[in-house]
Amino acid sequence: MTHPAVAAPARVLITVDKATQRMRVTIDGKLRYSWAVSTGRAPFKTPAGTFQPFRLEKVHYSREWDNAPMPYSIFFTAAGHAIHASNATRQLGRPASHGCIRLAPSNAAALFMLVRAEGPGTTKVTITNGVSVGRTARSHTAEARARGRAYHARRVASDIW
Repeated sequence: MTHPAVAAPARVLITVDKATQRMRVTIDGKLRYSWAVSTGRAPFKTPAGTFQPFRLEKVHYSREWDNAPMPYSIFFTAAGHAIHASNATRQLGRPASHGCIRLAPSNAAALFMLVRAEGPGTTKVTITNGVSVGRTARSHTAEARARGRAYHARRVASDIW
């Protein structure tokens, strides 16, 4: 009896949170790396969504951005978005790119070698916008209420004694 082919889950999951400017790399669900990144600055947005890498280039130069070097490029959109190394390491941790995802050179090299070894077909790139502003505001409000209740409880207790 022949069973239909079922797509295997990604072994390597690269998750980029644009709100925190962090990348997490897991292999079979286990965290391997967590690095600072730079995603697209306004008006050059890094697209959110889930993508599959389709091209790896150890040495690449951008035709769109003045032949800018993009070493260890892992391309994940047809529009040219890639994860790649950058020497602008002081900008890591905040949006600074033209839409690509920048990493420190040693981190980009490690990720490139991992994706090449495991295969782009078993790798997924998920890019999120992070926590919404509304949820952030609610969590801050909840924390303030909890602090207020604790303060009130101390005041009531001190009035009793």
